[in-house]
Amino acid sequence: MNIGLLVLLILVNGYGFFLMGEDKRRAKAHKWRISEAHLWSAAVLFGAAGSFLGMQYFRHKTKHAAFQIGMPALIVVQLIIVGYMYLL
Repeated sequence: MNIGLLVLLILVNGYGFFLMGEDKRRAKAHKWRISEAHLWSAAVLFGAAGSFLGMQYFRHKTKHAAFQIGMPALIVVQLIIVGYMYLL
């Protein structure tokens, strides 16, 4: 795998993790929240693993069915895509 692609995946997943933590912090402080569309955007751009880890670590969005089911499903899809890209 290209080192640049690996660095990009780490950054995007780190961003997804950060977003979950930041949204949880804002929710507890009753402040302006990060939109679910923004959370999903980071996940769809190959940050699903980081977003899912953030969900678990910060206990955020864990009761929302869309996140509870959608995030693991997105991880599987992204693993298949990355695996396919690796084989090329």
